[in-house]
Amino acid sequence: MLDEAFQRMFASFGPQHWWPGESQLEIIVGTVLTQSTNWRNVERAIDNLRAADVLQLRKLCHLDLEKLAELIRPAGFFRLKAKRLQNLVRFIDDRFGSIQRMFQSDLAELRGTLLEVNGIGPETADSILLYAGEYTTFVIDAYTARIAKRHGWIEPEADYQALKTFFESGLSPDMQLFNEYHALIVMTGKQYCKPTPQCEGCPLQSMLQESGPVDWRT
Repeated sequence: MLDEAFQRMFASFGPQHWWPGESQLEIIVGTVLTQSTNWRNVERAIDNLRAADVLQLRKLCHLDLEKLAELIRPAGFFRLKAKRLQNLVRFIDDRFGSIQRMFQSDLAELRGTLLEVNGIGPETADSILLYAGEYTTFVIDAYTARIAKRHGWIEPEADYQALKTFFESGLSPDMQLFNEYHALIVMTGKQYCKPTPQCEGCPLQSMLQESGPVDWRT
């Protein structure tokens, strides 16, 4: 089922080339800034950081918080995200000294420590691990939950960990597959599996239960 869904989405959308970013740090910054906003706004915020020449681990650690917030203003919730971003980069610098050294850690151990950082939840942690660290871990977001529950693949009350286990146990443990799969789910969610579903033309339309989309609430 999951393999068939992937093939259908890939045939419809093609490769997505995720995650956009010129460095591991830029990808990490993007995972924090993309919370509750669209990618275009994130790009504007990252462009501001690059123009100010502060897109370096140590510079972000020591940058005045108000200055950081102003630079990332286009990403929305900029004061909150500035605190979360600085919490994260300081954690990386204090605990590991560099991003490269951080990504030499064991997946389960590193995921656990990332989740201890204030403001870093499971989706952000898994995004950092998959897209910046190239670990084999599946990212669950609102689109993933909506698609899986609407199609009756998993029970409506399934939480983040249940969804993560469902996808990781149903797919080959392949980092590139997990990368592409999540990106394709986002494309499908944005174009078709919206809060009000637009099933006509969706690559997953024929995989709905006969009764149609499942009524569920997140």
